[in-house]
Amino acid sequence: MEHGSSHRTHWIGGKPWTGGAAIRGDIYNPATGQVSGSVDFATAAEVDAAVGAAATALPGWREASLTRRASVMFEFRELVRSHQAELAALITAEHGKVAADAAGEVARGLEVVDFACGIPHLLKGAFSENVSTGVDAYSIRQPVGVVAGITPFNFPAMVPMWMFPIALACGNTFVLKPSEKDPSASLLLAELLAQAGLPDGAFNVVHGGKEAVDALLAHPDVRAVSFVGSTPVARYIYETGTAHGKRVQALGGAKNHMVVLPDADLDLAADAAVNAGFGSAGERCMAISVVVAVDPIGDELVDKIRDRVAGLRVGPGDQEGSEMGPLVTREHRDKVAEYLDSGVAEGATMAVDGRQHPVSGGAADGFWLGPTVLDHVTPRMRCYADEIFGPVLAVVRAVGYAEALAVINANPYGNGTAIFTNDGGAARRFTHEVEVGMVGVNVPIPVPMAFYSFGGWKASLFGDTHVHGAEGVHFYTRGKAVTARWLDPRHGGVNLGFPVNQ
Repeated sequence: MEHGSSHRTHWIGGKPWTGGAAIRGDIYNPATGQVSGSVDFATAAEVDAAVGAAATALPGWREASLTRRASVMFEFRELVRSHQAELAALITAEHGKVAADAAGEVARGLEVVDFACGIPHLLKGAFSENVSTGVDAYSIRQPVGVVAGITPFNFPAMVPMWMFPIALACGNTFVLKPSEKDPSASLLLAELLAQAGLPDGAFNVVHGGKEAVDALLAHPDVRAVSFVGSTPVARYIYETGTAHGKRVQALGGAKNHMVVLPDADLDLAADAAVNAGFGSAGERCMAISVVVAVDPIGDELVDKIRDRVAGLRVGPGDQEGSEMGPLVTREHRDKVAEYLDSGVAEGATMAVDGRQHPVSGGAADGFWLGPTVLDHVTPRMRCYADEIFGPVLAVVRAVGYAEALAVINANPYGNGTAIFTNDGGAARRFTHEVEVGMVGVNVPIPVPMAFYSFGGWKASLFGDTHVHGAEGVHFYTRGKAVTARWLDPRHGGVNLGFPVNQ
């Protein structure tokens, strides 16, 4: 792939695809609103070619020693580190997030590569001697086969890196279908894997929309599918994939609440709300989109948030000093902006109107919407019920801890949550009682480190297995239990304990 060129295509069998695509999609620069390139969309034929390449590569890679697989991961790790700035620039150019966010995304993806480098230890089984007289038992984990990842626009490097390093280290081969909105990062990762010594065909990239997704979900040689995206699509991926006999982990949407108790450090809480609500323009599944302010600190907290938002520098992601970039597409920007009007119409107070926020150095046609705060939001409002996925922070007022907890537990999503308090007993009770998969205590975005596993509860996860960490290793492997008896050399003959005719 020529990174300076404006055309992106698939990566199949260790090299760029050379066919002609019937359908192409536009790639935009969100900061200018201009088309910056095009990307080929796969039909079932290209998906079949990618899966075929992965199936052909599978026997050799599956039989590669753990040491060899780990060495490829170590080499890949160093290559990603040396290309971190280039990866981040590709993300900023196509997604719009500011340079610091893009570099942080690559760094969080690298943490999973670090984890995958330990695959010789992670795949150690268990052994029990003499479970019966002269009989031993042990367990091993083996790769699933060809696996697929379907990943979202908001983290074009990190979310694929949550999946393929562990899948490959476990001995599987991989087909990635990234978002067609920002395809370039995945292609650079494919090149770096090839440079690291991964065999041709062990990692493939196909671009496109629903046709490519459906072809992966139906393909008989794809054994498992990982997905991150919205809840309606996650449900579709899970139901369709499992109907075709596949193992599926499908992570869906979120409505993440941050409870602020009256004893909290309000400056810390306000900083956290702004960073977690507006970082990456709110386009992340672990963004804080609801602050639950427990009486009587609501007004003071909103004032502190308003003061911080006023100084937030919105501008192009590649411009020094920008703290928040544009949204990913014009359509998404317009959809998010509609929630501002609907929120006020349903009774919310417009504490900060992002449509009036100045943009520094951005083109007028860019997909801009500044940070917005809607106060006195209630759970019946559409701006609360929907996952907005943009820079809109809703403030819900609660009279006490019990009401704050009830608001969260009544929500259909259960991805992430946080509590801000200086009371250890309150924090401990909250972590015990809240029905959410990832909990932060005075930490607004509690994304687990790579050696733990990422995933929510309720409508935020379809399937049983979370991503990366030990659960990731389990998802990409199958367990096998072996019971073995070896005759003692002193025995002098074969006797398996069965009756014989004399």
